[in-house]
Amino acid sequence: MTDTKLHDLIIIGGGPAGIAGGVYAARKQLSTVLLAQELSGQSIVSEGIENWIGIIKISGADLAKAMRAHLEAYKRDIVDVREGERVTSLVREGEHFRVTNTSGAAFTARAVLVASGASRRKLDIPGAAHFEHKGVTYCASCDGPLYAGADVAVIGGGNAGFETAAQLLAYAKSVTLVHRSSEFRADPVTVSQLLKHPNMRALKNTEPVEVRGDQFVSGLVVKNKETGETTELPVTGVFVEIGVLPNSDFAKDLLALDTTGHVKVDPRTQRASVEGVWAAGDCTDELYHQNNIAAGDAVKAIEDLYHWVATRRSR
Repeated sequence: MTDTKLHDLIIIGGGPAGIAGGVYAARKQLSTVLLAQELSGQSIVSEGIENWIGIIKISGADLAKAMRAHLEAYKRDIVDVREGERVTSLVREGEHFRVTNTSGAAFTARAVLVASGASRRKLDIPGAAHFEHKGVTYCASCDGPLYAGADVAVIGGGNAGFETAAQLLAYAKSVTLVHRSSEFRADPVTVSQLLKHPNMRALKNTEPVEVRGDQFVSGLVVKNKETGETTELPVTGVFVEIGVLPNSDFAKDLLALDTTGHVKVDPRTQRASVEGVWAAGDCTDELYHQNNIAAGDAVKAIEDLYHWVATRRSR
């Protein structure tokens, strides 16, 4: 079903960038439709977020609820929120843009804010796909309690990897973190605190090469990159935190993307390569990806596009 209304703005995405964009679009009185699979964002699985400015600590689920409530309080009849569908295409039609979702519904607007976020990168080694949901998992908050008293591994040395390890230490017998580089990417204070835990150890310059098991995971084979030696870790759970991939396929035929699929933007304004399109958050080539940055980028984008849209309303 096609929406025949010409909106000022279409926002694609329902994470911190999309919701911040929606709040500011409402404040600017921009006729907007916000399209999202869910109003949440990747951090909904986090047990505790400690860097959301103004709140010392909040769970991902509670942050998602708070952001949704903020949008609900402002949207009135200005921002039309459509949940439950994934955007499949973004095309330019003359001076306007048309966005289509998985149900075939189409929406048209003068401007677009791409805030589609990113999805978790899957572990691509033998056994990983076979044992997904059978010991290989991408959500510590969801599956951590299932591994009470077990030996588990975490793959990834960034903040997400160490946060996952911290969650698992509340349940597991031991946690072994596997990181392919010589230096961790996580915040030093986090690394220092966790490595003091008696049930935690970390392997640097080490990469996973195979997940083994029968019906469920029984081991993770890792390889030391310096010596070439392989070792099988006797773990029953493998928690993967190796980064994310931008959700940008729907825009690949219209916008300039970098080699990993991130939308290229002007960091001063968040403008994309096509006039009338802005982008914010984890889907962009922004150097740093965090909730605060995503929300700030979206606010910056709305401030910039508001004046652009205002000059075109009378056309």
